[in-house]
Amino acid sequence: MPITSARRLAVVLLVFGLLNLIGIGQTAAPDLVLFNGKIFTSNSSQPYAEALAIRGERVVAVGNSTEIVALAGAGTRRIDLGGHTVVPGFNDAHDHLSIAPDTYELTLKGIDPSWQEIREAISAAAAITPKETWIRGDFGMNVIDDPSATRAGLDALAPDRPVVLADWTGHASLLNSVAMMRLGIQQDEGPGIRRHSGSAGVHEDEPNPVGGVYVRDKATGKMTGMVMEYANFMISVRYTDLVSDDQATKQVHDFFANAARLGITSVQDMAMPIPAPRIVELLRNEPPPIRVRVIWFGLTDEHGRLTKEGRGLPLHPAPLVTVSGTKWILDGTPMEHSAAMRQPYADRPATSGAMDFDEKEMEGILRESLENDDQLMVHVVGDRTMETFLNAMDATGGEKAWAERRVRLEHGDGLMPDLIPRAKRLCVIVVQNPTHFTFGEIMTKLYGENRALELQPLRTLVNAGIPVAIGSDGSNNPFVNIMLATTYERHPAEALTREQAVVAYTLTSAYAEFAEKDKGSLEPGKLADLAVLSQDIFTVAAGDLPRTESVLTLVGGKIIYDAKVVGVQ
Repeated sequence: MPITSARRLAVVLLVFGLLNLIGIGQTAAPDLVLFNGKIFTSNSSQPYAEALAIRGERVVAVGNSTEIVALAGAGTRRIDLGGHTVVPGFNDAHDHLSIAPDTYELTLKGIDPSWQEIREAISAAAAITPKETWIRGDFGMNVIDDPSATRAGLDALAPDRPVVLADWTGHASLLNSVAMMRLGIQQDEGPGIRRHSGSAGVHEDEPNPVGGVYVRDKATGKMTGMVMEYANFMISVRYTDLVSDDQATKQVHDFFANAARLGITSVQDMAMPIPAPRIVELLRNEPPPIRVRVIWFGLTDEHGRLTKEGRGLPLHPAPLVTVSGTKWILDGTPMEHSAAMRQPYADRPATSGAMDFDEKEMEGILRESLENDDQLMVHVVGDRTMETFLNAMDATGGEKAWAERRVRLEHGDGLMPDLIPRAKRLCVIVVQNPTHFTFGEIMTKLYGENRALELQPLRTLVNAGIPVAIGSDGSNNPFVNIMLATTYERHPAEALTREQAVVAYTLTSAYAEFAEKDKGSLEPGKLADLAVLSQDIFTVAAGDLPRTESVLTLVGGKIIYDAKVVGVQ
């Protein structure tokens, strides 16, 4: 049937009407516009912009101030940034939410006090604290290397109250007898009494968990009070069990409030020392204002790895909370001489460290990751551990099995030059922690000058095409970590640019949790997670970076922190 002019007109009008409706849908006024700023997007195709528009929880437009403000409607809120710098919300790719019971904290000089200084501080504390109060302090290599730093020494100073000293690396603790008993290392009280329930004394025959050790005196066989690796992780979990839910909720709430003030909008929690089931319960009871990824942390007993304990948690137990991924610790750290090295330590020629698991066990860990379709994260520091783990990846399928799995090397210090091509081929991600770059003298002492310069690569990894994300694993101030990553005083050739550091802290951190399509950069379609900063972190002097704070933090387009510096209309 021939098409008449009237029919043609009707078709044209119909098409025009449909297009108009589509256009209206696409150009509906945003809920919020931010303009007149310096916006670093972490998007390589448009690194900087002046303004952006948000509808709902997502960015809908990025551009100059004139074109973005023109999108605003009568109900659109406007934020004049007044020239402030904006970045995507920081994503801390490696943090440890922590809680602690009420304690008397020892006042010590620096992070590596002498045993004598600690003794004097404990004596003073024992004289003024109630018997039920825990006495706590931190120690470093001086205590680890001092043979007189023992449980017996602590007992002489505080025989009737618990004392726990924690290595600041998180891989060792020193406890007195009262603390050991209260944390479950107790003798049986008699028939029918569950072990660890009594108070008859320390259970000297407590078996070492796989990958951990209760250090014992070689002459007497008794525990010295020093616990390391998986023995220490178990002790750390029991220590947090002493914290009431009310105390824990307040401490976690304070952590999130501080994170928002620093412009942190995502945290990837390694679930140690708070185990995954408890942190999930805490976040259910009081949902966090920022995004939290809870990563299951595996423990061990004397028989092997505990692969089922604490599993079965829901994927999204609360708003903004995701549970996914598994972490295992493969070796220790150089501070305890427990990172497994291919060459002996320079200061201890008879010692080269030890792995927590052998290659066959690493293969088992990798196979479980494949079977469970679960992203794997491994703490790996020593180059011997690194080489062994890469061997295990090849033995379990190589690049064919692992190219899309995004296996993460937490710290990755031991990626020596000869291992970098293998790491690249296996498509691993490195999550580095810039605070670990601050121990120049210690690194030289432990490894020797030449080897110390090859460990802890950063720019070399980026240049090799290995994704590098930044996590705190210590001070969670992103501006301190950016300063350390972009100066790298011990090895300036390995420093990143500030733009590279921010990308590592935002977009690559999102990539490290399979979330780069949703967050990590400010571009249309992505979540409106961002921080308006108190100063321009791309131009201020390096030493001024730690003074930076967020003056306005948004998560999903909602303001979660406002210092009342920029005008919100």
